[in-house]
Amino acid sequence: MALIDTALATTHLVVGALWVGSVVFFAVVVLPAARGGALNAGPLDSMAGSLTRGSRVAAVVMFLTGGHLTGTRYTFETLASTTNGNLVLVMLALWLGLTALVEVGSSRLRDGLDRKKVREPAANALGLFRGAAVAGALVFLTAGAIVG
Repeated sequence: MALIDTALATTHLVVGALWVGSVVFFAVVVLPAARGGALNAGPLDSMAGSLTRGSRVAAVVMFLTGGHLTGTRYTFETLASTTNGNLVLVMLALWLGLTALVEVGSSRLRDGLDRKKVREPAANALGLFRGAAVAGALVFLTAGAIVG
């Protein structure tokens, strides 16, 4: 069972890092470039679609692996009454926020891209993706507090 837990913890960490990293890259590099006019609607739409699909897959993987890890390490009582349990709940809320921000940001972006506009939709989605990037960073800080 220890091998399964190690594999799931590793998967959880790697998928989370890839997910947050892709959101940060999109918020810090891709959207500012699009807002500045350096990208066309087609490539940006393709990138946004890939990010959305990857985010959805990551959310499911994170839910499954995190649910298993939480279920084997905590009870309902320890989730509610211990510091680490509370931090796990905070991390869950941050992941849900990250997921929601990426979904809403992608939707706003792609709605504008459907009209062949780039700068305005990129500007409209940038704040949501920056919020998602902050949520992702907070997830890692929370995870560090749990482990540390």
